[in-house]
Amino acid sequence: MGDNAAVKNHHHHQVFDVSADVAPAGSKCFDDDGRLKRTGTVWTASAHIITAVIGSGVLSLAWATAQLGWVAGPTVLFLFSFVTYYTSTLLAACYRSGDHATGKRNYTYMDAVQSNLGGMKVKICGWIQYLNLFGVAIGYTIASSISMMAVKRSNCFHASGGKDPCKISSTPYMLAFGAAEILFSQIPDFDQISWLSIVAAVMSFTYSTIGLGLGIGKVAESGKFKGSLTGISIGTVTETQKVWRSFQALGDIAFAYSYSLILVEIQDTLKSPPSESKTMKKATLISVSVTTLFYMLCGCFGYAAFGDLAPGNLLTGFGFYNPYWVLDIANVAIVVHLVGAYQVYCQPLFAFVEKTAAEWFPDSEFIKKEYKIPTPIPGFSHFRLNFFRLVWRTLFVILTTVISMLMPFFNGVVGILGAFGFWPLTVYFPVEMYIVQKKIPKWSTRWISLQILSAACLVISIAAATGSFAGLVEDLKSYKPFKSSY
Repeated sequence: MGDNAAVKNHHHHQVFDVSADVAPAGSKCFDDDGRLKRTGTVWTASAHIITAVIGSGVLSLAWATAQLGWVAGPTVLFLFSFVTYYTSTLLAACYRSGDHATGKRNYTYMDAVQSNLGGMKVKICGWIQYLNLFGVAIGYTIASSISMMAVKRSNCFHASGGKDPCKISSTPYMLAFGAAEILFSQIPDFDQISWLSIVAAVMSFTYSTIGLGLGIGKVAESGKFKGSLTGISIGTVTETQKVWRSFQALGDIAFAYSYSLILVEIQDTLKSPPSESKTMKKATLISVSVTTLFYMLCGCFGYAAFGDLAPGNLLTGFGFYNPYWVLDIANVAIVVHLVGAYQVYCQPLFAFVEKTAAEWFPDSEFIKKEYKIPTPIPGFSHFRLNFFRLVWRTLFVILTTVISMLMPFFNGVVGILGAFGFWPLTVYFPVEMYIVQKKIPKWSTRWISLQILSAACLVISIAAATGSFAGLVEDLKSYKPFKSSY
C-alpha cells in the first residue's frame, strides 16, 4: 500500500513529444486548466500504482492463502484483482466532469465525489478517507516495530544457536518509531521529496522479493508443496475459528489491493491526448496484472513453504531462520519503507486538520504565524516553525503510537482497514459517480448489474470486518497491554 509521494513529482520528468503540441488550448507550456503541462504516460502511471500497491500488505498474503486453501485462495486473489481493475476504470472515467476529453478536471478523490455526487456524500467520503489514513498510521507503527524486533531476534537466535527463546517487548521499538515520526512530521509539506517515493519503491520490491525467494527456496529444499485444497484443517482450528479466519483473510487481501484513494491524483499527472481516462485504463490493466502475478507468487509460495503454519507476517513470523542476514536486510527494508510511507499517508490528514483549524480560528497567531529559523544545512536555509503544527502533529504521532502499543496485532488491524476501506472507496463511490457521469437510467440492465456488484462487495466487506474483529477479540484474550513479547 501506497506512496503517493510518487504522485507529486510528476513535473520533474519532462518528456518531449510532438503530438503534445497540438493541445486543445494550443499552448506549449500549459494545460487547459492553466497548470504546467502534464507529462505522465502509461508507464509513469503504472509505476506509481505498482509502488503504491505493493507494500506491507504483501506480507500477510501467505497467511490469507493458508486460511482459504489452494482452491479458494488464488480464486479470491484473482476476484479481488478483477473488481479492483473494473472499479478503477469506472473511477478513471470520473476524472473529468462532463465531456471526457475537455470537461472540468477533478484533482483529488474528494473533488470527484464533490462534482458528481455532492452534499452529504462528500463529508462521508472525507471521514472514511481520513479514518482510513489514521488506521494506516497505526498499522505501520505495529508492522515496523515487529520488523525491528525480528532483526533483534534473528540475530539473537543466530548467536545462541537457537537455544535462547529470545523474548523481547515491542514497546521500546514502537517508541523509537514514534520518535522518528515526530521528527519527520515537522517537515511542512512533502511535495519536494521525489526521492522518498523512489526509496520506498525499491524497499517494497526488496522485501517482497526476499519473501518470495525464501518461500521458493524452502519449497525447493523440502521438495514438496505443503497445504491442502481447502486450507487450514479443522482440528488445527475449530470450525468457528475457520469461518472467522477465512473472513479475516478477505480483509487482508482487500488491504493488499487498495489504491483507489490515490487513483485520481495519479491520473492528474497524465498528458493528453489521448484522453486521460484511456491512458489510465491501460495503466490500471498493466499494474493490476503485475501486482496480481506478484501476489499470487508470494501468497502461494509462502503457503507451499509452510502449509497450515504460514505466519501472519511472512518475514517476521519465524518460518525462516537462515540465512539470517537476508532476513535482516528484508526487515530493515520494511522499516525504511514504513517510516516514509507513514508520512505519505499522514500528510493529507495533517494538511486537512491544519486547513480546518485556520478556517475556524482565522485570527489566531498560534495557528497561523510561522517563524523562520536559520539552519546550517546547505540548500535548506531556514526551517518554518509553526507552533500549532508542532503541537498537533506531535500529539497525533503520540496517539497512534499509544494505540499501537495497546493492540499490536498486524493481521487483525490490516484486515479491519482492508474491510473498512474496500467497499466505500473501491466500489460504492466509483459505481455511484460513474452512474451519474454516464447518466445511466435507473433499473436499466447496466444500472442493475452495477448495483449487484456493489451489493456483493458490501457483503464481502461486512464479512471481512466481522472476521477481523473476531480475530482481534481472540488475540486480546491472551494479551496483556504494554507487555507484549514475541
